[in-house]
Amino acid sequence: MSTKTLTVGGRDVEISNAAKILFPDDGITKFDLAEFYAKIAETALPHYRERPVTMQRFPDGIEADGFFHKNVPEHFPDWIRRVEVPKEGGIVTHAVVTEAATLAYLADQGCITPHLALARAGAPRKPDRMVFDLDPSDDDFGKVQEVARAVKRALDQRALPSFVATTGSRGLHIVLSLDASVEVARLRPFARRLAEEVAAAHPALATTEQRKAKRGDKVLIDTFRTAHAQTAVAPYAVRARKGAPVATPLRWPEAFSSEMTPDRYSIASIFRRLGQTMDPWADIHDDPQDATKLAEAS
Repeated sequence: MSTKTLTVGGRDVEISNAAKILFPDDGITKFDLAEFYAKIAETALPHYRERPVTMQRFPDGIEADGFFHKNVPEHFPDWIRRVEVPKEGGIVTHAVVTEAATLAYLADQGCITPHLALARAGAPRKPDRMVFDLDPSDDDFGKVQEVARAVKRALDQRALPSFVATTGSRGLHIVLSLDASVEVARLRPFARRLAEEVAAAHPALATTEQRKAKRGDKVLIDTFRTAHAQTAVAPYAVRARKGAPVATPLRWPEAFSSEMTPDRYSIASIFRRLGQTMDPWADIHDDPQDATKLAEAS
């Protein structure tokens, strides 16, 4: 087993079994993954700030079963920040990413995809993001784009600016930035009502039916993340899929482009994009929406 040292932000992070292939069709090793996260951190870190991390780990690569891991193991180094989040009957101790070295270390642990809490550590029941996850029943991304147009239109009609990103899988995430002023239970009715409104207006395209067997070929407008302790894939995270696609924030015109696909950007191409355009979500926290008004509107 080969070990290589990656120096990140003044820290030496040891990558064990560095030559292990995680993406067999692409030849991407664990060391390659750690290097990617060390490099993407400059753009990605603002999105991690104060958010508990859930690790989606694939220690044997993407062709083996992965698993979600929340509690920080005892062997994690002391310089990785921890935060305790209450759960029913106890607490969960999550990692919080505060520097590039933490992302590289998580890659060493086989964490291909970090997922981030939608509420910050200081107020775990008061989210500052609301996510509408557009989850298709097939690979027709054109339908996802049409449903995204409808969701954006419904938000625009309410004077609610929204942000969009590819998931790196098959769909899109539409995100509202919130001021974390109310508990998540009070926000669920608003999210559900808006999704149901869009689905009712586009019955051939969209659904809020959670059961896959009843969705047919429609796009699910998933609002289930508007609940306590829910997460979403981190912006600029790698997905455990062939080609190593990256969940990528977009501008709205890009999301509607005929050239867009949910896995368009990857480890191999994302830095070319970032060399040509700044992060479309760089200002996502500049004008958060009044969550109390959303709760009262529902």
